[in-house]
Amino acid sequence: MTLAAETRAAVRARPFLYDALRAGVLTHRRAADLVLDDVSSDTDPDPDPDTVATALRRFADDLPPVERATRRATVRLRRGVGPVDTDPLLAVGGVSLGEADDDRTALLATGEVDPRALETVLGRLRVAGVGVGAAGVADGALVVVVADDDRTAALRAVEAALDAVPTG
Repeated sequence: MTLAAETRAAVRARPFLYDALRAGVLTHRRAADLVLDDVSSDTDPDPDPDTVATALRRFADDLPPVERATRRATVRLRRGVGPVDTDPLLAVGGVSLGEADDDRTALLATGEVDPRALETVLGRLRVAGVGVGAAGVADGALVVVVADDDRTAALRAVEAALDAVPTG
């Protein structure tokens, strides 16, 4: 495998680095330091960091730019969410969460939502310091479960995320 192919594989193994390359917001030389241990080739088992930086620069030139779009969705809060036997808001692996007497809140977004929107929402919540207890998306519905105390910050983060979902 070539050094360029190894570099691309190392970047694809780190989604944050891939996104930063697409956005054009990183120093290629510093990014090379992040992937250097994973990059080697038959022709160059101990590559020079500047050579890897050049491979990163070329890879970035081939990537589509980041564009963002607003997703039309209605976000509603459902307080008192916990385990239920019937009528769940979210069910994963045999665990169903819905309206119950619990101290969690579900944010339910309906409309133009998909896995990319969920990825963006989870990123915004992580950066906002809001812990997520459960999350999922299917058929135009996105659900994120947070602690009741975090519901206001979570609502702001979810609405902001849905206003700027990356495309492509």
